[in-house]
Amino acid sequence: MAAQGGAAKPPAAAGMENFRKVRTSEEESPLPFPDLPPGVVEMKVKEGSKIRNLMSFAMAQMELKGSRQIVFSGCGRAVTKTITCVEIMKRKLGGLHQVTKVRYKTLLEVWENQDPPPGSAAQNLTVHKNVPSICILLSRDPLDPNQTGYQPPEPSQPGEDPSSSSTKGQKRPPPPPCEELLPKKLQGAGPGSSPWGSGDRDSQPEGHH
Repeated sequence: MAAQGGAAKPPAAAGMENFRKVRTSEEESPLPFPDLPPGVVEMKVKEGSKIRNLMSFAMAQMELKGSRQIVFSGCGRAVTKTITCVEIMKRKLGGLHQVTKVRYKTLLEVWENQDPPPGSAAQNLTVHKNVPSICILLSRDPLDPNQTGYQPPEPSQPGEDPSSSSTKGQKRPPPPPCEELLPKKLQGAGPGSSPWGSGDRDSQPEGHH
């Protein structure tokens, strides 16, 4: 990690607690997908982005405007959120081809001295930081399956009831309550006999419906 603008180390490493980060920007770099058609929408996911807002816009592009391809990208702490958005779109639309590219991206952090020495101008420090980055292309049209990071559409099972698996093993009705079995058990018994012996009536087991 290199630093520019008046110091050789970032504020934390140099022990300059009076510095505060005032701005962060990304170095622009082309998307790592060759032969992308013009006008492909890139969803740049940030750490503070709202997934609901991202997906509303992305779904509108794919469903209402008829886009065939879309790219989700994020770096640093936004990588996990980027993957979440992709999985949501794949589940909602289905049949999407995917290519994932992982690389490093450079962030530019500008730090400002909040307590400069008397009589001197404010000092700024620019820090170049490399962070992991991910770019994911989703396409309705087939992609080259031989390229690195390709993932075919997930197989769909139309007509499958998602609740069918939870109802397996419940076809057999529950046993009838003990009260319904009582007349059969009493057949042939004497006037004072009881199928539970001489215990109280309160000890009769209860049926579960």
